[in-house]
Amino acid sequence: MDGLHTETQHPTVGSTIALTGLSFSVTNKVILSDVSVETNAARIGIVGRNGSGKSTLARILAGLIAPTSGTACVNGHNLSKDRKAALTEVGILFQNPDHQIIFPTVNEEISFGLRQLGLSKDIAAQKTNEILTRFGKSHWAEAYINTLSQGQKHLVCLMAVTAMGPKAIILDEPFTGLDIPTKAQLNRYLNHYHGSLIHITHAPEDLKGYDHIIWLEQGKVEKSGPADAILPEYIQRMQTLGGLDDISDLSG
Repeated sequence: MDGLHTETQHPTVGSTIALTGLSFSVTNKVILSDVSVETNAARIGIVGRNGSGKSTLARILAGLIAPTSGTACVNGHNLSKDRKAALTEVGILFQNPDHQIIFPTVNEEISFGLRQLGLSKDIAAQKTNEILTRFGKSHWAEAYINTLSQGQKHLVCLMAVTAMGPKAIILDEPFTGLDIPTKAQLNRYLNHYHGSLIHITHAPEDLKGYDHIIWLEQGKVEKSGPADAILPEYIQRMQTLGGLDDISDLSG
């Protein structure tokens, strides 16, 4: 089963992400426009200001919503049209774990995804125990999720996604609102993940050690390429914008 390994070195090649002419609109409001990117980097960061379309792109990549036009393929699969492939190709961690968790106890939450893969109840229970052991959290099995901290809930979601063995995990700003120690601990677990990571964030410090950056600006690709080339430019642009006073401008 894919998941955590003892080594910290991530693979040099990851899942193939191919976005071609991708656009998404809601009630005539354009969220994404003509997004075209192809990469097989193992660690991909997607950056941009609030409202740039990052979370929408995350949901399209996970197959949760379909683009209005164009295509989004992961390893050759259009996941919005192939839900079976979506279960094994991509997992997603949302910003708020309460929007993801649906069962009262930890073992029920982890087992649910495994049952969705078609595993029997007994096999799902066995693999649930295995993932809890791998993360060193066997004592959490019967814990009620509503008694856990926000960081612990994030870890439950990570265990549930990892148990399903996806080739890639999408992180949709999962560190928002977490304190520094909890964020560091979750990062340590993620650094051991041997599949691809696609990390959506507005905080470039979250992308230390990443390979490829997709920079979205107002729903379009501003830049896409190696992290060491794109991130410094992104940071400089954000610092420049921070020196302006456009927050005082009124629309309409």
